[in-house]
Amino acid sequence: MITINTNYTKLKASYLFSDIARRVADFTKAHPHKSIIRLGIGDVTRALPDACIQAFHGAVDEMARDATFRGYGPEQGYDFLREKIAAGDFQSRGVDIAADEIFVSDGSKCDTGNIQELFALDAAIAVPDPVYPVYVDTNVMAGRTGVNENDRYSGLCYLESTEQNGFVPDLPCEPVDLVYLCFPNNPTGATATREQLAAWVAWAHEHRALLLFDAAYERFIRDPAIPHSIYEIEGAREVAVEFRSFSKTAGFTGARCAFTVVPRNCRAFTPGGAAQMLHPLWLRRQSTKFNGVSYPVQRAAAAVYSPQGQAQVDGLVDGYLENARIIREKMCNLGFACTGGDNSPYIWINTRQDSWAFFDMLLDKAGVVCTPGAGFGRCGQGYIRISAFNSRDNVEQAMERISDALA
Repeated sequence: MITINTNYTKLKASYLFSDIARRVADFTKAHPHKSIIRLGIGDVTRALPDACIQAFHGAVDEMARDATFRGYGPEQGYDFLREKIAAGDFQSRGVDIAADEIFVSDGSKCDTGNIQELFALDAAIAVPDPVYPVYVDTNVMAGRTGVNENDRYSGLCYLESTEQNGFVPDLPCEPVDLVYLCFPNNPTGATATREQLAAWVAWAHEHRALLLFDAAYERFIRDPAIPHSIYEIEGAREVAVEFRSFSKTAGFTGARCAFTVVPRNCRAFTPGGAAQMLHPLWLRRQSTKFNGVSYPVQRAAAAVYSPQGQAQVDGLVDGYLENARIIREKMCNLGFACTGGDNSPYIWINTRQDSWAFFDMLLDKAGVVCTPGAGFGRCGQGYIRISAFNSRDNVEQAMERISDALA
């Protein structure tokens, strides 16, 4: 008799964004003539930069000729892209990351979910609250938790991120082996200072722990004092894995390209306490379970690092940040406390009422889709997340609708 992995039955009934999609679909069916402005899920709306499109076309043309056709590529990514990433994203900022420490993938969501396969099932896991659901759900699927009660799984350590600590969680007060961090944060838009990240790195060394650092939104940082990478902190190479993406910065949500950085001296430990480098383990995992990102997509991603690509990506990010400024300014003027929207595309808003009730009100009265904070964890109750990923006209119209609905 074939039996299932019963850990899947512990998962909450639906994924947050599936629940949102269902509610929006029900509303649209009931009100077919009412227009909807979507500022909920963090999908981009602007086209790929022209430099990327030109490289994409060129690579597709190469695939059309026997002499330049490419078959299976290296699972960890082509050298031409890994070298540009190392130079453009790290070495240019004085960060010691080499090309062979970069693993190209089809998304940070996949990598942050898959990385947990490298660690023991009895590893003690800490996640922020509010939290990007993938960090939690993949550990539930693996069997590291108990059941969900009152929006939390037993067996996980939840690091509360609140207005009191600026939505940057405090260091754990219980034994923990693995910590997920995300800055700029999804969903709160909060950023961490150099001093705060240094405290986490020191803690990881002291407790022989590992940090999983999600930096998918680093391109939105405009404050020069805020680190873009955990590796800007001395000692982080040994205790941190970093995840980045081309999705939100260069519009690759539909093209799929990201990368994970695993320094050669980044370590975990064997049951006997001996250091075990993670680089060869992740290389083996990817070589076994992943066939790599397509050649045309990697050529398009490499074009991000050309002078034209850099200027065009900056233009995209600046446009989304202007949207974020408009959203934050309007919500603050309406009397709501807001976080994010300056070094992040997300604005985290204290609604002072139930998150889902506020979501339903905006959908019903304004035709605007947001994301209810309660879907990100217990500490998200009472908040909503509004995304800046839309056109300027839609954002301005949405803010007018919300203002009218709240009048």
